[in-house]
Amino acid sequence: MTKSRLFCLLLVLGSAFMVLYIIVYWDNVGPAHFNHHTSFSKSSPTHLLDAERPSSFSTSENDDVSDVDRFLDSFLNVDTTKNEVPSTKGGKLAQRGGTNSFEENVRGYDWSSRTKLEEGLLDQELIQEERRLNLRKFCANSSFNFPTKDLDFDDIPNKELDHLIVDDRHGIIYCYVPKVACTNWKRVMIVLSESLLDKKGVPYQDPLEIPREDVHNTSSHLTFNKFWRRYGKFSRHMMKIKLKKYTKFIFVRDPFVRLISAFRSKFELENEDFYKTFAIPILTRYSNWTNAPPSAGEAFSSGPKPSFSQFIQYLLDARTEEQKPFNEHWRQVYRLCHPCQIDYDFVGKLETLDEDTSELLRQLNLDSLFQFPPSYRNRTGSSWEEDWFSKIPLEWRQKLYKLYEPDFVLFGYPKPENILNV
Repeated sequence: MTKSRLFCLLLVLGSAFMVLYIIVYWDNVGPAHFNHHTSFSKSSPTHLLDAERPSSFSTSENDDVSDVDRFLDSFLNVDTTKNEVPSTKGGKLAQRGGTNSFEENVRGYDWSSRTKLEEGLLDQELIQEERRLNLRKFCANSSFNFPTKDLDFDDIPNKELDHLIVDDRHGIIYCYVPKVACTNWKRVMIVLSESLLDKKGVPYQDPLEIPREDVHNTSSHLTFNKFWRRYGKFSRHMMKIKLKKYTKFIFVRDPFVRLISAFRSKFELENEDFYKTFAIPILTRYSNWTNAPPSAGEAFSSGPKPSFSQFIQYLLDARTEEQKPFNEHWRQVYRLCHPCQIDYDFVGKLETLDEDTSELLRQLNLDSLFQFPPSYRNRTGSSWEEDWFSKIPLEWRQKLYKLYEPDFVLFGYPKPENILNV
């Protein structure tokens, strides 16, 4: 090889090296928050040691790792011995108050003080260990199968990674599940990541002051499906590194109760978008309304609204998925958050929201900074299931359970025998 060719080759390799270095350095340090980019020590037994932790991805630790993987990983070895949390202007973040939307005012907030758990009453670390072990057990069980279970992480389309919100300032990844306190968790993620400015041009400090329309605006969050814009062909490498380094958490809910809550929120409240997109097709397909009112306002004044029975019929209809995938409000959690491809560090439940939230914030060293926004007073409860499903044919109930069975099993919810055998 001539000296000129060797020089050109070294020049190309050097340029590629610098491009990779800049990409990783910029993401790791950030433009102005060097001390804000932290990760969290995992204390035993809440988190397994790396040697004990099964891989979150399809590629085994013992398999050959590409040079690019090694290179990218070497620049994201954040010092996990530090638990520094940036100070927040104005002291505690989420206190009581703030402006609420009409829907939130109607539902009302529960401002009652949270009773502290007596010492030793509940072992939160043991609870978390059991929930994570349950996930791993059934994800590894070859006799328990469901769609996407054996899918490799690399094969999940980018558009199906849009529920994974990333906070690089604190090293956190949150997979949000609609109807599981996700509005308030999204608010917290906006405050932590400082991804949204208020009218004064400063980052929001109080989650409840963030307008609801901004909370659910996709531009307010950095999600995995946006990584391709920042990293291009290296986006999957960056996802894997952050999944390995960051604290990943999810909150879930009894699947049938979540369905009831979704129906109440999207069909019993006047919602123009959901009426036109879902209510009109449901009324046209499963009722005598050949010409449903064109707007939600007219429908709510004249009476034709989908019943819960028609909603269940819509979910069970094979044409529904063929024409359009389930909306996120009733899409199964395993399809939203990919628990068999992502090894979550923390699994919270809405049924124990207060306790789980306190424990998670403690683990993240954020418990002294703010109080999680309060929950709704009239939250849909498990005790409602029998009443809501009483008019649903038994055959439909059993088919519906099969549709949501993976969520019941993976997240440790008991099979609702009182609904399926009556």
